[in-house]
Amino acid sequence: MLLLPATPEVISGIVDAARAAPDELCAIASVMVAPPAPFIPAEHHGSLVVVALMCYAGPAEAGQRALAPFRALATPLVDMLRPIRYQEMFLPEDPDQHPVVATHTGYLDTFEDAAAEAILAHLRSFDAPMRAVQLRVLGGAISRIPDDATAYAHRNRPMMVNVAAIGGQPGELPAHQAWTADVAAALGMARDGEAYANFLAGDAEARARAAYPNGAWERLREVKARYDPTNLFRLNVNIPPG
Repeated sequence: MLLLPATPEVISGIVDAARAAPDELCAIASVMVAPPAPFIPAEHHGSLVVVALMCYAGPAEAGQRALAPFRALATPLVDMLRPIRYQEMFLPEDPDQHPVVATHTGYLDTFEDAAAEAILAHLRSFDAPMRAVQLRVLGGAISRIPDDATAYAHRNRPMMVNVAAIGGQPGELPAHQAWTADVAAALGMARDGEAYANFLAGDAEARARAAYPNGAWERLREVKARYDPTNLFRLNVNIPPG
């Protein structure tokens, strides 16, 4: 993890650096309010930061070169980038934690400086205990496979965005959902045309089909009818048997 101050220049710079990175580097950047985590200096708790989770799959020396443009964007607040074992990437989860979550997922073709400024403005204007706009630059190896070759679609889209408001009371969920929709609209994310199944939440049933275009939905329904005709496995982003 690399923690950077959240400014329009840093946010746009991370997107540009990720676009220019080699295939071996994966970067997920979340613009969010810094939580009171022990590894974050106390003076930054509650301030807007960019949490960049990055993995370079390859030799450490080459990885350091690939990470250098990200480190150069600003003086890091926290720099935890180092060679690790694969298992260390995954943190333990609390099975008793069931937060109230509102999300909106979608794709962008372009990302201008105005988008970075809009993200910061919306994060400042809301009060959910945890709120974030996550940016995932795509392209690379996945974009070199035909869009209809597998069930994973939207391979030609250059960027995925996930807006989330987490925490609070169940009664606050409508306000959180409205905020995520407002952020998505400000960024120009289409609501119904496209989706990524892993980030669908309360609107999963209505938007599931948008995750599987180009005939994938129909092919998946055929597979479901063959192996699970009674729809036993349905507590998910469900695809009913065809």
